[in-house]
Amino acid sequence: MRIHSCEISRTAHARCYGVVVTAAGNGRSEAGAAQYERLRDDVLAGRFPAGSVLLETTLAARYGVSRTPVREALGRLEQDGLLKRAARGYQVRAGTSEDVLEIYEARIALEAQAAASAALRRTDLDLARLRHLHATAGERTDPAEIRELNAQWHATLWQAGHNTTIQTLLTRLTAQLRIYDRGSHESAEDLEITRDEHERVLTAIADRDSEAARDALAAHLGRSRESRLAAFARDSL
Repeated sequence: MRIHSCEISRTAHARCYGVVVTAAGNGRSEAGAAQYERLRDDVLAGRFPAGSVLLETTLAARYGVSRTPVREALGRLEQDGLLKRAARGYQVRAGTSEDVLEIYEARIALEAQAAASAALRRTDLDLARLRHLHATAGERTDPAEIRELNAQWHATLWQAGHNTTIQTLLTRLTAQLRIYDRGSHESAEDLEITRDEHERVLTAIADRDSEAARDALAAHLGRSRESRLAAFARDSL
């Protein structure tokens, strides 16, 4: 099994969020794995809007590959919950407000545990990576860049928990959240609050205080969930 730690990003050096897992001997080709990552990146970046129909033939021509790796990639993205079968081909899922809030509920439980585990299991290198991303985000002024760095910080926290199962589940949930909740944009004030919340989580992890890390992370994501709930309420008026 080969596990790559990475983040969702529109930049060339960060191609996905959390982890991508491939296993030799499971019937998946290297070409299929590569096409899965390329197509996943494009879906998460919004290049195929929610409701878009994806056809093997069209995608094969777009990427300059045969239909076989495209077929493998589409099947895996369906398993990830990003696509669903349509009358012709596959369709990019469009989640409801209820879907978004359910994902937050599951994410809070899993990521709070990841934070607690990180406090107990993190290495010095894990801590250095978290501190670097946190400091870099504090130096930036572009909101989009800050959001990307914050996403990388979360993915690095999952890795620091050293629990592959939780890391993989969080990868899937946050990918679904990204395409279901494209309208979510934090204000400058929200981003500053997020920075303070990340600081509290980071301090607890550095101090190896698992309960403080768990509570701080749960409070951070809980606030984010309440913010989305308020936004949904406004949009429904």
